[in-house]
Amino acid sequence: MSSPVSRGKSRVLRGLRRYLVAGLLLWLPLGATVLTFKFLLDVADGILLLLPPTWRPDALFGFHLPGFGVLLALVVLLGTGFLVANLIGSTLVTWWEELLNRIPLVRSIYSGVKGLTETLVSSKGSFSKVVLVEYPRRDMWSIGFVTASEVPDISALTGEKQVCVYVPTTPNPTSGLIVYVPASQVRETDMSVDAAMKMVVTMGIVMPPQKTQGRST
Repeated sequence: MSSPVSRGKSRVLRGLRRYLVAGLLLWLPLGATVLTFKFLLDVADGILLLLPPTWRPDALFGFHLPGFGVLLALVVLLGTGFLVANLIGSTLVTWWEELLNRIPLVRSIYSGVKGLTETLVSSKGSFSKVVLVEYPRRDMWSIGFVTASEVPDISALTGEKQVCVYVPTTPNPTSGLIVYVPASQVRETDMSVDAAMKMVVTMGIVMPPQKTQGRST
């Protein structure tokens, strides 16, 4: 049997470990968030290098203003959006896109990035629902995000309605693959996109708060 002294030391160590874990759970996400925003601000401030040296905030105000590049980027986006929304601006954009579409490599990159951007900023969102698909083999399920509820060309080839599903990799959900799955084999969940993303990023450690119930789409 262990002595009272050893049991007391064990309780102290368990308490210290619990406090250490609690501190890590607070500071690690907070630190990662702060570093991410600092990186984004530094990238935005790099836009200021496009201005003449005498027009930069450091020269005008005599000191550095962090995040001023975000304001400049917002002004540029609003200005270009205003121009593009006009008839003349939209005509120029159409001519410009027609020119880019004539260049083989540039055409592929530009059209792909434009399509992704239109999807991300659309009111419908990039992912409509969270589903389960049997991947990479039968009876083994993976989390996926529906990007298209029906793909007519693929459905015509297979003779069955196909759903386009993006299956992300963990812990980096920006890499993954798309699979075309018969609608009858897709299992829709009650999980939100945010909850599913947290699950993917944390390698399954952070689970959804409620148990999901599978059903066919």
